[in-house]
Amino acid sequence: MEVSSQEKVIATLKEKYEDEILHVETPYNFLTVTLKKEKIVEIIRFLYDHPNLRFQYLTTLGGIHYPELKQIAVFYQLHNLYSNERLRLKIYLPEEKPVTETITPIFAGANWLERETYDFYGVIFEGHPNLKRVLNVEDMIIFPMRKEYPLEDQTRDDKNDDMFGR
Repeated sequence: MEVSSQEKVIATLKEKYEDEILHVETPYNFLTVTLKKEKIVEIIRFLYDHPNLRFQYLTTLGGIHYPELKQIAVFYQLHNLYSNERLRLKIYLPEEKPVTETITPIFAGANWLERETYDFYGVIFEGHPNLKRVLNVEDMIIFPMRKEYPLEDQTRDDKNDDMFGR
């Protein structure tokens, strides 16, 4: 029986970082590995440099707020352009102090993505060359994509919620 490419990626990761892996799943056939946060940059560098893995393209990076867990997840989606394989890495940071290292030394394109994640979720990427708001005004004091803020103005009285089943 032939070993799948996803199984090879997991086996290679486990050889060196088994203690860092918290969970592995494949939603919609997209390999997703949840890791401890402490070695995320080292693991991404390993995936980039490894001669068989070569995840050398950062597709995207972003945040997800989980208010029920009081955590913010940061996800990194990597692509191996040689074998056309994708990999999502996910770490969880505490909501009150979401801090992790920047990956801009590995992927220059992470600069904008990390700034955007900071701007909307408040994640601090230590070592980032220019971590400031990129889409919202600089003096904004909230992070608008966190689910602690209502989706609409609760003081509005010019709409009729009966029309929407509320």
